[in-house]
Amino acid sequence: MTAITDERADDENEDGVRWDDGLIARRAGGGDSEGEDGADVEEDPWGEVHVPIGGPYVGPLRVRLDALRELIGLSRTRLDEKTLVEAGRVLDEAAARQRLSSRHTVVAIAGATGSGKSTLFNALAEVPISETGLRRPTTAAPIACTWSEGAAGLLDRLAIPPRLRRRPLAGGDEELYGLVLVDLPDHDSALVRHREQVDRVVALVDAVIWVVDPEKYADAALHERYLRPLAGHAEITFVVLNQIDRLPGEAADQVLDDLRRLLDEDGMALGEHGEPGATVLALSALTGEGVGELRELIGKFVQDRNAAARRLSADVDAAAAKLRSVYLADGHTGLHERSREDFAARLAEAIGANAAGEAAEREWRRNASRACGTPWLRLWRWYERTRMPGGLPEPATPAEDELTARQRVEQAVRTVADEAAAGLPVPWAQAVREAAVRGAEGLPEALDELAVREAAATNGRPLRPAWWPAAVLAQALMTLVQIFGGLWLVGQIIGVLDPGLLPPVMLMLAGIVGGPLVEWACAGAVRGPARRYGQDAQRRLREAAAGCGRAKVLDPIAGELMRYREVREQYATVSGKAGAGRAAGGSGVGGGGTVRLLG
Repeated sequence: MTAITDERADDENEDGVRWDDGLIARRAGGGDSEGEDGADVEEDPWGEVHVPIGGPYVGPLRVRLDALRELIGLSRTRLDEKTLVEAGRVLDEAAARQRLSSRHTVVAIAGATGSGKSTLFNALAEVPISETGLRRPTTAAPIACTWSEGAAGLLDRLAIPPRLRRRPLAGGDEELYGLVLVDLPDHDSALVRHREQVDRVVALVDAVIWVVDPEKYADAALHERYLRPLAGHAEITFVVLNQIDRLPGEAADQVLDDLRRLLDEDGMALGEHGEPGATVLALSALTGEGVGELRELIGKFVQDRNAAARRLSADVDAAAAKLRSVYLADGHTGLHERSREDFAARLAEAIGANAAGEAAEREWRRNASRACGTPWLRLWRWYERTRMPGGLPEPATPAEDELTARQRVEQAVRTVADEAAAGLPVPWAQAVREAAVRGAEGLPEALDELAVREAAATNGRPLRPAWWPAAVLAQALMTLVQIFGGLWLVGQIIGVLDPGLLPPVMLMLAGIVGGPLVEWACAGAVRGPARRYGQDAQRRLREAAAGCGRAKVLDPIAGELMRYREVREQYATVSGKAGAGRAAGGSGVGGGGTVRLLG
């Protein structure tokens, strides 16, 4: 039988052997050694060296923890602290566990009142450590038993005082070397502080042995408060059906099958047929039946020395599951090219691009009419203008039109923001809308300035086609023909020239008819250039409005979508689905491309 430590380190047993208080003892005279990195290391009775992890985690766990840290950093300005508190706790616990011994595995024994967990604790230690009896609650505070030195830091983390730490002398069973076994108070205790201690320790240990009895194995408090929320921690969970000595015949197998069914309903995977999951078995701590099998399973579990990493990985899974709703979108999300085009069209409509194009086309035609019209018509138009004091006034923009234009701009911004935020998780959808609203400040004024600049550029002397000089020359020729015919006719009337009515009349008629014909031909020929000139003016104004809207609204929206894409990829890494996250992330383009994120 293995001896264990007492609360008093200076007591001796009958053989004169001194008890150990479980604290890490510094051996004098070279008992301590120093690792390669200068960190203190210590030798145990089995001749092995305990080295704290002391460095970063390796493998997938390190990648996931780094991604979780990056995810929190990217999300602090978008999510509230309550949403990120669990993820932050996981990082803190990972850092705390990293600084402690990786050679030890901390296993807690938890159970309901009267389930026999203290009896099982003593049976695993093979000596009475934890008090058992009919008085409830029997275990008032966590008690720890360690099978090797170097676990003081882990026990300090669990806030277990030295007086409640035990260790079998001579190290106990070699198969349990590195085990730190903790007996917890009843999780259904009437005392609140007992339940709080269970919750605190269960959240910190590397693995948990849940002890149930034939009467309380289906207790809702156990399944709803612990087993169901910890279903993702199945690989570090042992569920033990104790007191099978009280069950007759095949009743133990029936109860065990029903326990497995309940665990399956809780969502806890069962480690059957070589698959990873919770270990479920039946035993009797009082008679020792099945205790050896549990001891063997725990020994193998401890010797694997990956329980801490598996616990942290399960904690990261749980944190990722809680964050799922704030990072995963519903279906396809993002700002598509059609939305960008519609936004530009709405801004163009608000700025009056179509009306500006039509006005430019009319101006082109007026210039053509002035250049290619008959001199008498141009003289008449000049006379009409001189009759209007101050010339023709420029039409003023009514205040109602300005208000309508502003409302159209605001509506365009709301529409594109809603389209970009569609399907996004609530925090990121709100961030997209806020970015659009901030960018839209001053947008109507900026569009007004663009309209004024484009109008000033359009009101300049428009370009003319190459055939306009020929048309002007033709009109001048027709006018000269008219004048020449008229002078010829006058000369005949006053007797200066020989009489002959037909030639001068024909010349005059040719000039009179030719002038309007040239003007009509020019009016037909100018339709195409005038239309193109108006379309070009409209295009310039549309492009200017689109550029202004892109810089003030679309680029900030694209920035928020890019940030969401980045956190989505980090979340995929945290949840262990990095490949799916990369496939889900679309392309985010702040300029003229499509911003698209898949859900």
